[in-house]
Amino acid sequence: MADLFQLKTALRNNIGKGASRRLRREGDLVPAILYGAGENPQTLSIPHKDLYKSCQDEAFFSRIISLVVDGEKQDAIVKDLQRHPSKDRILHVDFFRVQMDQEIIVEVPLHFLNEDNCVGVKQGGGNISHPMTSVEISCLPGKLPEFIEVDIADLEVGSSIHMSELKLVEGLTIPVLAQGADYDQVVVACNLMRRAEDGETTETDQEADGEQTSEAGSAETGSSDGTDNE
Repeated sequence: MADLFQLKTALRNNIGKGASRRLRREGDLVPAILYGAGENPQTLSIPHKDLYKSCQDEAFFSRIISLVVDGEKQDAIVKDLQRHPSKDRILHVDFFRVQMDQEIIVEVPLHFLNEDNCVGVKQGGGNISHPMTSVEISCLPGKLPEFIEVDIADLEVGSSIHMSELKLVEGLTIPVLAQGADYDQVVVACNLMRRAEDGETTETDQEADGEQTSEAGSAETGSSDGTDNE
């Protein structure tokens, strides 16, 4: 079977922040690293245009990628990818080597089916929420799916679908579920939207008017992909 994604790379010896900046500025290249499978890490560079084109396809992040390194093909998956915060540029990418006889853990996107025809929406006036848009699975590389379908046609108002209810093909598991029921997160839910009518307030609204509440701001934390060390 032909490779769906194949990228030509070049080995690079110069590492560090300065060397990475020169790669991007002078050669329009993206610094990368390939590691895993018990082998030594390899520092690479990839033409930005080639990597950028591959990234436009959602499947690129959940498929086996054939990296041509010094004329030799190596199978890998994307482990981390860093983008520029304000420009449409890729700054760095981490690849993880795979062996076809060893299971891997990969984040796979969820595709929701029949959302417009959902019972809870059409008949109950509900609203669909998606707490999760992807799920981390474990499987052999040869069984890695491009995405997982979630049919919500029969989802009623007040109902939800948890990770444990996803229909997975044989050979796929969700590792976090092994930690117990407390980790079985909601994937999608159908909730009834509350609307105020004619200026009337509910008992809950009236109680809330007499109370002072405060909300703590949320802080986002990012993960480093290795470029900070270069």
